[in-house]
Amino acid sequence: MQGHGRSLVIRDPVWNTIRMDAVAVAIMDTAAFQRLRYIRQLGLAHLVYPGATHTRFDHALGVYHLAVRALGILKAGPAVPDHVWQGGRLIPYAALLHDIGHYAFSHALEELEPERIAGDHQEISARFFESEPLKAALEPLGEGAAEEIFRIIMGEGGNALRGLVSGSLDLDKMEYLRRDARFCGVPYGDVDVERLLQGLAVLRDPVTGRWEVGLRGKAVSTLESLLFSKYQMFRTVYWHHGVRAATGLYKRIVETAVEAGLVSPLELVGPTDEELLYELSRRAGSDRGPVAARLARRWLPALRERRLPKRATEIPAWQLEDTTLPEWVSGDTPAKRRWEDGIAGELGLGPGEVILDFPVKKAMFQLDVLVDRGGQVVRLGREGMPGLIDLPRLAEELYRTARVLRLFTFERREVTPEWLLEKLASAGRREKPNAAGTVGVPV
Repeated sequence: MQGHGRSLVIRDPVWNTIRMDAVAVAIMDTAAFQRLRYIRQLGLAHLVYPGATHTRFDHALGVYHLAVRALGILKAGPAVPDHVWQGGRLIPYAALLHDIGHYAFSHALEELEPERIAGDHQEISARFFESEPLKAALEPLGEGAAEEIFRIIMGEGGNALRGLVSGSLDLDKMEYLRRDARFCGVPYGDVDVERLLQGLAVLRDPVTGRWEVGLRGKAVSTLESLLFSKYQMFRTVYWHHGVRAATGLYKRIVETAVEAGLVSPLELVGPTDEELLYELSRRAGSDRGPVAARLARRWLPALRERRLPKRATEIPAWQLEDTTLPEWVSGDTPAKRRWEDGIAGELGLGPGEVILDFPVKKAMFQLDVLVDRGGQVVRLGREGMPGLIDLPRLAEELYRTARVLRLFTFERREVTPEWLLEKLASAGRREKPNAAGTVGVPV
């Protein structure tokens, strides 16, 4: 880092040079933000891709950088009413702080049931905004700025430019795809960020009359690139079987520790990756119960030493088109846990040592973007847009083909896909019908 007064010039392997103003530097210097240096951007992915040790700190600086650039491009574009720019000065700081509330190992714990955690990382951000050093860092922005920044992060409020931080065109996606691909050593995330940035425009919604960040028509093709990059990164990195096995083991450790009273949901807020693993090990090691012994002697060492759960079988989602699965198949509910423990018993394994994994991220390919087509502003949403590739339908297809239903076992076991589906169907038949009169959900 090279200092210039209170501003900084930072060398970055992805964006080369990041220039931070005095307020951004003050934010970065708080303990709440420095904590992000010790939270890996991709959670447990480094156990599969050794280079994936980059952090939420790196990523946040990158999103800040893109926000500053995007604002400059938008301001150089066609004139818009002055009130549109009123909240623009807060956008870079919202970009910088958008991940301030992340748990240890990033998104993994957000997959647990709500009662196991204190909220998702955006909700948890509010706790960090209460820290006195961060309040002091934000003071130069004026009264109410911290509250408005939090609303931008949550995708709320009337800031016309909040879509740069939360939305279909948010800079977070552009940054993490490029950075994650770089550090994983794969080519899939090389989105045409420059083209996307240059294609940004502030447009007026013809239906509501509100102004928001949209895209010039000539740059719409870059959305296809963004969709395919996300698809390839989810399929090959984020939902790689080894990454999902490690994530499942980590979630099972934390879930079991919470159930056993070794740690409370609130205590999950704040620790970094290594701090949480250390504290779980310490508490489990000093407890005399059988659950604590399982954590201390078997599961935590397995995660540390990369002895991950094994695939017993897997079924791509596209092969489940005519299959109705139990409603709990994508969550971490007590019903699912009982089913898993029943299967563990059948396979000669201990409680908690079978994991059914069917990741869900319905907003993965969300599309809700205003597009300027030769002076006519239209919305590209779920209905698509005449004359363009059917992006909404494509997004749904990509999502469906990226998902895989997997059964993991803590020791090597092998079962057939047919066996797994019969066990799930049997569980579905035993459940009571829901309000729709069915016992499950179609894939």
